[in-house]
Amino acid sequence: MTPFLQVVWTDDVTGRPGYLVIDRLGRGVSSGGLRMRAGVTLDEVADLARGMSRKEAIAYEPGLAYQPLGGAKGGIDCDPLDPEATGMLHRYIAAMKPLLASYWATGEDLGLRQEAIEEACHAAGLRTSIDAVLPLLDDPDTALKRLDAAFAVTVDGIGLGDLAGGCGVAESALTALDRLGVREPTAVVQGFGSMGGATARFLARAGVRIVGVADADGLLTDPGGLDVEALLRARDPFGRIPGDKRPRDEWLDVDCDLLVPAAVSYCIGVDEAPRVRARLVVEAANVPVTPEAERVLTSRGVVVVPDVVANSATNSWWWWTLFGDIPADAGAAFAKIRSWMRRVTTEIMSDPARTPREAAHALSARNLAAQR
Repeated sequence: MTPFLQVVWTDDVTGRPGYLVIDRLGRGVSSGGLRMRAGVTLDEVADLARGMSRKEAIAYEPGLAYQPLGGAKGGIDCDPLDPEATGMLHRYIAAMKPLLASYWATGEDLGLRQEAIEEACHAAGLRTSIDAVLPLLDDPDTALKRLDAAFAVTVDGIGLGDLAGGCGVAESALTALDRLGVREPTAVVQGFGSMGGATARFLARAGVRIVGVADADGLLTDPGGLDVEALLRARDPFGRIPGDKRPRDEWLDVDCDLLVPAAVSYCIGVDEAPRVRARLVVEAANVPVTPEAERVLTSRGVVVVPDVVANSATNSWWWWTLFGDIPADAGAAFAKIRSWMRRVTTEIMSDPARTPREAAHALSARNLAAQR
């Protein structure tokens, strides 16, 4: 289906491009994060925008104040560590201001933190990065105060906004492991930023032995289990952890029950799929497994829980909080995320005629039809 809107922007300072794809509107608005990485493409952004449409539709729950929006995605072709990164982000946001004010609510994604996006939005004269959603609220001021209060909540030194997504990935993984009958599971997590780090914490606290963690520089392994809390204390703002590491591409070669790709898109292709040693792959990153690779994994009996379910809790938590379906409280957030994620993961793994991804797409289509 042709997307609602595609924008290609060229930065007048660096000459580098930026993109926005609004796949579809829901209630007149779209939702989807903004990523920054060198080499990001329009096709990649469009693919992620389609995924956001499915992710939003899967979140449909009758009776809630939050009802799903459409899907969108933004991308800026720049290394986040480049000295020009901040300036390019500000210029991109200024260029997209009319769309951010009316059609597109955004937030952090790969390579960008929420604080940086909010700073750029304020500089452009926007109230928030989600201005487009505010007309849907009965009392925007109260709703934004509730969301700010939620972002101010910390649990053991980590913000609730960073923990929500990882709680969802972990609960989805635990549900899938239960259905597969795996006892005393082991896991490897690729990526140790906000999503990967939080996922590793929740898995470890649930009794999963984390035998490998990969960051941008390499791979740490310990068959007896890594000390996740120590690694979280030691990581830098970009999710890098110190230590003597193996080459980073060896993360696929570690024996484990569960593999959690939580970093970049398309990191498991047809060349990588035969190396996967796990029985279960749970996608914490956006589209880490290519369609061709997933077919290879499925033929080998490896189950893949798709990103549109597994990593959807960050998005849903935002909207549940903003619209008042849950309070600005960690306990309420985790309880809602866990119950919802367990229900949806169970549903997509209960269809014997479909893979979990096919079942998720079917659920998304049913929910879209139910909203019309």
